[in-house]
Amino acid sequence: MRRLGVNIDHIATLRNARDELHPDPIFAAKFVKKAGADSITIHLREDRRHIKDNDAKKICSLKNILVNLEISTNLKMISKALKIKPNYICLVPENRKEVTTEGGLDLDKNKNKIKNIILKFKKKKIRTSLFINPSIKDIKTSYKLGSDCVEIHTGRLSRLVKLKRNYSKELNRIKKCSIIAKKIGLEVHAGHGLDYKVTELLSRFKEIEEFNIGHYLIGESIFFGLSKVIKKFKKIIK
Repeated sequence: MRRLGVNIDHIATLRNARDELHPDPIFAAKFVKKAGADSITIHLREDRRHIKDNDAKKICSLKNILVNLEISTNLKMISKALKIKPNYICLVPENRKEVTTEGGLDLDKNKNKIKNIILKFKKKKIRTSLFINPSIKDIKTSYKLGSDCVEIHTGRLSRLVKLKRNYSKELNRIKKCSIIAKKIGLEVHAGHGLDYKVTELLSRFKEIEEFNIGHYLIGESIFFGLSKVIKKFKKIIK
């Protein structure tokens, strides 16, 4: 059964706008789980622009809620993650000046470092995913590094769709990568910029087992309600 991971980072962004306690990301994690999310995604960034250390610690300690913690390859962040003990880890690139994650990991530049990080999480029996561009080379490298999963960056596809440009080449690239990843034993996830239309396009590929959606889902919930939006995405990916 395909899974929906709901990213609640921007609930924390809203809270931080006034540096107060509401809305509470811990309550949000419980709420979206009850509404049908299969897992909760949170990104503990080095600059702490949304999710804070205490948020991550409390959310990861919640019972019966699977948590996917996104972190950079910064060794201090790895150490924090090992102490927090989430169910899942997704390693992502970070640039302090970026508004959002702009692309996948540079695997060639960081092979040994990433391999050692994956080994640390494997010892703790934490599923590890690498956030990568839709590249066959990166798929094969992810496998060699020992990753359990790959999360394919869907940002370019999402931009092309929103701008009403020809997206067939990018969609086909993601399809080929998904097929190869599945064939060699990697679990395939998709994430970044996903809205209803892009998610529907990707849901045609049976190889993709998990969709992680945040910004659009939280934005839509302002108008239509969180439970309703989650149910609509669940219906799309089933």
